[in-house]
Amino acid sequence: MPKIESLLLTAARICTYDGQRQLTNASGFFFARGKRLFLVTSRHVMIDEPSKHFPDRIVIEVHTAEANMASSTGFSIPLYRDGKSIWRQGLDTAGEIDVAAIELDRDALPEAMVYSAFTPDHLPGPEEPIEVGSSVLVVGFPLGFHDTLHHMPVVRHAVLASSFGLRFQGQGYFLTDGRTHRGTSGAPVVLRVADAPGKPSDLPWRLLGVHSARLDLGTRDLELDEALGLNCTWYADILLTLTE
Repeated sequence: MPKIESLLLTAARICTYDGQRQLTNASGFFFARGKRLFLVTSRHVMIDEPSKHFPDRIVIEVHTAEANMASSTGFSIPLYRDGKSIWRQGLDTAGEIDVAAIELDRDALPEAMVYSAFTPDHLPGPEEPIEVGSSVLVVGFPLGFHDTLHHMPVVRHAVLASSFGLRFQGQGYFLTDGRTHRGTSGAPVVLRVADAPGKPSDLPWRLLGVHSARLDLGTRDLELDEALGLNCTWYADILLTLTE
C-alpha cells in the first residue's frame, strides 16, 4: 500500500456529545510529551458559553490497523470527572486562550492504534526565522468533511498574514489568510521545514499554532463587503504549559 504522510496521521476528527446526542464536529491533533499523549483542540470545542455548547464527552476516530487504513473505531473521552473538567486550558495577560489539551489514557487506546504525534521538538525556536507570507497548511475536517473510507483529514493552504511572534493586537494569536470552515477549529497549523540535526525526520513540520476561528469586522457591510478571509491561530507554545 502507498506510504501515508505522517502529517495526516497527526489529526483526529472530533465529534462532541451531550449524552447520546451529537452536537458538533471539530478537529484536533495528537501531542506527545515524554510518555504522555494528549489530544489538542480549541477550547471552545470543549465548552462555549456564548453558543450554549456544553458537551460532556468527545469521540475521536482512530485508525486501528496499519495495513488497512479503512479500519477505524470511535474512542470516547469523558470531559468531566466528579463534576470537574479534566481538560487543560490556558490564560495569559490578555485573557483566555482558545486552546485545550486533554490527556489520553494510553492503556485504554486500541493496542494497534496508528497515529503520529507532534512533540516539543516540533515547536519553532525563539530565533527561528518565520516570515510573513510563508505558506502553511491547516490539517482538519472542515464541516466534518473527510475521506470517509480511509478516515483521513483534508489539508487547506494558507499564508501567514501577520508577523509571526508579534501577538496580533496584543492577543496570543497570529493571523492566517486562507479559506476555512466550521469544523476546522482545533486543527494544527504547520510549516514545512527541511530536516535538521536533532529534529524528528519522520514528521518534518513546524507546529506553529492551533486554528481557532475566522476573523471578521463587525463594521463590515454584509451586502457590499466580502468577508476578510482571515483566521485566528493561537501560538502552539501554550502546549508547553498545558502538558507540563
